[in-house]
This record gives sequence, structure tokens and C-alpha cells, in this order.
Amino acid sequence: MSETAGSAVSGAATGGGTHTATAVLGGGCFWCLEAVYQQLRGVQEVTSGYAGGHSPAPTYRAVCSGTTGHAEVVRVVFDPEVISYREILEAFFAIHDPTTLNRQGADTGTQYRSVILYADEEQKKIAEQMIQALGASDRWSDRIVTEVAPLREFYPAERDHWDYYRRNPTQPYCHIVISPKVAKARKDLARLYKESA
Repeated sequence: MSETAGSAVSGAATGGGTHTATAVLGGGCFWCLEAVYQQLRGVQEVTSGYAGGHSPAPTYRAVCSGTTGHAEVVRVVFDPEVISYREILEAFFAIHDPTTLNRQGADTGTQYRSVILYADEEQKKIAEQMIQALGASDRWSDRIVTEVAPLREFYPAERDHWDYYRRNPTQPYCHIVISPKVAKARKDLARLYKESA
């Protein structure tokens, strides 16, 4: 990928190929989401980045300061004939806790908020329907606080954040935080996993 950190990518509904769609999601640290989505069937590309804020050309340091308005997100390019947007969101709600405002575990701040940034009205409708159905279930005792907003621009993160879990599996954060999420997702979402994953 030729994009550099801070280069904006507009909110298009399609990815690089003719049969792809794109989802942009934030649910805490982007390394956690990336590690799971990379293993799902039909997912062609996962890029960590920033979106949902007001600051142009954000950096990791600036986003972590909480002053940019951006959330840590992943851009998931997928084949909708293999995995649907609804299934992408099913994985999203399995990976993180959508009931904690601006926090996932020990990671706190608006940059770690639960957010679905939709590319079109169909994605918005599916997201809102799923949140309503999950809210009516007894899956969580607290209210879902996931923000649903239009995607304006996506800014790819610095390259050292790409493919982070695969490159750093023994790093303490990966071992303590990401590995358990990956294991839980593999169990809960087994039908969505690639055979080789």
C-alpha cells in the first residue's frame, strides 16, 4: 500500500477491487481489531489508522493525547460475497465491549471509543439495526454506547502500527491484552475464520 501516515482517504464504500466493500471501525486499540480481522475469511486487507476527528494529518502521538478527536480505527476491505457487512459487525461486537464509554480495559480516552463509521446509508441502517437488536438482548447488562457516524476521512497510521500483533506476538501488550481477545474471537466466531488461520 502506498499511503503514508496522515494521508487522508475519503469514505468510499468500495475498496481496491471491483467486488470489495470497506468497513471502518473503532473499538479500543487498533492492534486488537486488526489481529482478529486479519484472520476472517473474505477479509482482503486490514489497515490501522485514525478517523472521526477534526485534526488533519494525525499522528499516533497526537491521537493518544486525546486532542485530535480521532479514534483508533481499522479499515477492513472485504469481499461481501464471502463475508457480509453484518458479519463484519458481528465480529466487531464480539471483539470489544461496546458498553464502556471512551474505554476498553485499561485503555482510556476518546481515542478508544466504540465507533462505527459508515460509508453509506445501507451500512448505517445495518449498524443501527444491529445495535438495537443487541441492546434488546441480555448480552450486556449496560447500555451500548457505540457511536454511529459517517466516515469523512480515514488516515492510515504509521507503518510500525501495521500488522502489529503478527510482528510482535511476545510483546507484553500483545501477550496480555491481544492474545486473549484473539483466542476468544476464534472460539466465538469459528465459522467466520479462514481455514488456514
